[in-house]
Amino acid sequence: QVQLVESGGGLVQAGGSLRLSCAAAGRTGSTYAMGWFRQPPGKEREFVAATSWNGGTTRYADSVKGRFTISRDNAKYTVYLQMNSLKPEDTAVYYCAASLSRITAPGRPNEYLYWGQGTQVTVSS
Repeated sequence: QVQLVESGGGLVQAGGSLRLSCAAAGRTGSTYAMGWFRQPPGKEREFVAATSWNGGTTRYADSVKGRFTISRDNAKYTVYLQMNSLKPEDTAVYYCAASLSRITAPGRPNEYLYWGQGTQVTVSS
């Protein structure tokens, strides 16, 4: 029902920055909490950040606090993840997701209904 498409990934040196974008298409009239998850090579998917439908509440994994910022522009049906001070351990496929949960900013994968295809982020040291 809702298609999410991530973009902005790529190769960056440690200490650099990237901004990921997630554009939504389909039934975008509803309000969704939005989240970012990542899956490093050979590891399970993990929570990164989330924002409530109105952007008033945000949540971050401890590993990215102070470095990453999630934001959204509902007029453009887009959510962003600004990533600064990148580290090699940030290397992963990053996924955006939309949630219909009543939780304002869900932090669990099973709280999200729609998922993007993922975008690769590689941080070299």
